[in-house]
This record gives sequence, C-alpha cells and structure tokens, in this order.
Amino acid sequence: MKRVFSGVQPTGNIHIGNYLGALKQFVELQDSNECIYCIVDMHSITVPQDPKILRKNILDVAALYLAVGLDPKKSIIFVQSDVPGHAELSWILMCNSYTGELSRMTQFKQKSKGSESAPTGLFTYPILMAADILLYDTDVVPVGNDQKQHIEITRDIAERINNKYGKTFIIPDGRFLKAGARIMSLDDPTSKMSKSAENIHSRISLLDDSNKIKKSIMKATTDSDGIVRFDIENKPGISNLLNIYSAFSGISINDIEKKYEGIGYGEFKKDLVSVVNDSISPIQKNFNEIRNSKELLDILRDGAERANAISEKTIKRVKDKFGLGL
Repeated sequence: MKRVFSGVQPTGNIHIGNYLGALKQFVELQDSNECIYCIVDMHSITVPQDPKILRKNILDVAALYLAVGLDPKKSIIFVQSDVPGHAELSWILMCNSYTGELSRMTQFKQKSKGSESAPTGLFTYPILMAADILLYDTDVVPVGNDQKQHIEITRDIAERINNKYGKTFIIPDGRFLKAGARIMSLDDPTSKMSKSAENIHSRISLLDDSNKIKKSIMKATTDSDGIVRFDIENKPGISNLLNIYSAFSGISINDIEKKYEGIGYGEFKKDLVSVVNDSISPIQKNFNEIRNSKELLDILRDGAERANAISEKTIKRVKDKFGLGL
C-alpha cells in the first residue's frame, strides 16, 4: 500500500472548503492506503496564538477528524508537536534549502504583504511542511490546489538531497482537487474560503448551527440575472454555490442546472441550505459525542507513539547520510 500523509492547522473552526478539499479525501484514502494524519499545531504558531484557545482548537480538529469518518484503526492520527522528528528534520532540510526559493512562495508573499519584516517562521513554513511529509516516507499528499507550490518545493529539496547524499527520501506526489471543485468565499467568490476572513458569513464552518448556515447562504454573493448556471468567469458567485451543492449532494452540476431552470436564486439557495445542513448535522452529532471523551486523548497518544516509531527510523537514516551523531 502507498503511504499517505497530510495535516490541518488548528487555527479556528474547520470550514466546508477544508472538509470538501481535504478531510473528505482523507476518509476516502484510508481504506486502500497506509494513512498518517496530523494536527499541525507547530505551523499555527507562525502567527501569535492564545495558548488556551490553541489547545482547544487542537482537540476540536482531532474530534472533527474522527467525526467526519477517520478511523484510528485504519489511520494514524496525532498532534505534530508530540513527535520531535518534525522539528529535527526541519532544521536539516533548512540547511539544504535557499532563501531565493522560499522568497518566491506565494503564501509568504500574501501573508507578509505590506510589512517591512515578517516572522522567520512564516518565511520557513514550507520547510517544516516538507519535513512533515518526508519524515514518513510519504508517497501521496492529499491537499488543496493552493498547496501545489508547497509540494513542488518539498520535491525539489528531497531530490537535491538525494542527488548529493544518495537515496535518502521518497519523492512524494500531491493529490489535488479536480478542476472546478475549489470552494470559494461566499461574500467574495474570487477568493478562496478562509478561516481568518473578518466576515463570518464568508464561510460555513462544520460546527455552525443551522441558523448561521442559512444566513450565510442567503447572504451569499450572486449576480443580477437570476439564472442558475455554472460560469466561473461571468457568474463566480452562483458557480461557487453550484460547486457546494454538487459536492454535498453528489448530483452533477449539469443536473442541478436543469433542476432549477426557470427558477430564481431564492429557491435554489433555500434548497442549498437544506443540502448543507443535512450533510453537516451527522458530523456535528459525532463531534459532540467524541470531543470531551477520554477516548480522544487515548487515540492521540497512541497515534503519536506510532508516528514516532516511523519518524525515528527516518531521522536515523537521514543522520547517517549526513554524518550526524554517533
């Protein structure tokens, strides 16, 4: 079986874009692959965090992993900072990467825009992500399309080290969303849905109540022609809502267009509210049963032990290649 690795940051409530773009893939992959899924808490401190809120968010994400269908008997589920190998390998990779390639990273440019200086961790973030992936001899990384550049730099660093020191790392491949399936912001459909956006109605989070979901969808940006038709260039708002409807219902966009032919946006949005609520409510029920259970902490501790067992072998191999240690 191929080995799969991916992770989610514990920086607030996971939204439907995270779910459809990542978590749903995680669940699909666990039946036919060896899967390792992490809560990447070390990535989250590239910006200031309240320690109490961060710890709560870590457990929330872990509970959501289980609530959406991840099975700890099939997948290793753990918290990144509980496995020291992530930080150790990150330093080794940092010594084999270059400021030029890091300064070209799109996400760094976006997050540091307008600042004379940015946190060093924000700049070196892609190196820690590369360490996360390479630490587990990963074959496949299921991520959103916006992470392609991070997969590319991971591959570049691994190939650079392999060429210099001999076969050290497996070169991973990204597993990306199909074209057109990216979930965008509800108030600005030209930007991706974000956990950090100021407007709470720009996103739908997995733990939102039904009234909040209804309000966010009914407020969603569309256009003035009232025709339910998929056209990303000219109708980005309604196209985004069609993507959400199709992803949750399993109905093709073409069939949805036919269903609402001659019907205005109001009826379409009302039905979308029901589709989203029906899909999310079982996840919320599972989450509420898991979140404060002792089982959750036991699963994370067991996952960290299993992840450590794999990572220690990689660290030993890498140190041997570099001439580190005795």
